Amino acid sequence: MRLLVIEDDPDLNRQLATALTDAGYVVDRAFDGEEGQYLGETEPYDAVILDIGLPKVDGISVLEHWRRAGRTMPVLILTARESWSDKVQGFDAGADDYVAKPFHLEEVLARIRALLRRSTGHAKSEFNCGPVRLDTRTGRVSVDGTPIKLTSHEYRLLSYLMHHTGRVVSRTELVEHLYDQDFDRDSNTIEVFVGRIRKKLGVDCIQTVRGLGYLLTSPS
Repeated sequence: MRLLVIEDDPDLNRQLATALTDAGYVVDRAFDGEEGQYLGETEPYDAVILDIGLPKVDGISVLEHWRRAGRTMPVLILTARESWSDKVQGFDAGADDYVAKPFHLEEVLARIRALLRRSTGHAKSEFNCGPVRLDTRTGRVSVDGTPIKLTSHEYRLLSYLMHHTGRVVSRTELVEHLYDQDFDRDSNTIEVFVGRIRKKLGVDCIQTVRGLGYLLTSPS
């Protein structure tokens, strides 16, 4: 999953990005509202962490601009501890959830997991496709209860397909949501990772839909 962090405090921005990256997400960063607004408008993020008090353009204005433009990605806003008015403004502007400063990074991670689940129509943190099970809380994958060791890139790809079970996901969509802007989009890396995942799982659950992409379905 590809996330955007918009926070003007350099230390907090770095801490959030590090924690999210360690949790297996691809993270882009912005330090003011103008840059963040542009990225959120032009890149396909799965979720955004947005500070309210930003230089150049404030967070509420950024969020309102996105929603007017039809951008529907989940947005988690960061607010001051006592500022209930910021929370109300944020929800009215189109926010999906909030965290008050100071906060524990574990809470942010849990709320992001919940937003990503809900945005794809899932209620639980565990995903199942036949004998394959993926737990987003622990980052663990198993087949019939046997743990499967995946690399971070393989896990991201499988997790994205699990979040979108039953839908054909194009190669372009996978590249846009799983890798940063510097990734070589003309490479065959996706095909290589899919092949490795199939081999490690030993279960025929990732179908190639010729000319369209990949489809995750329960093996018959």
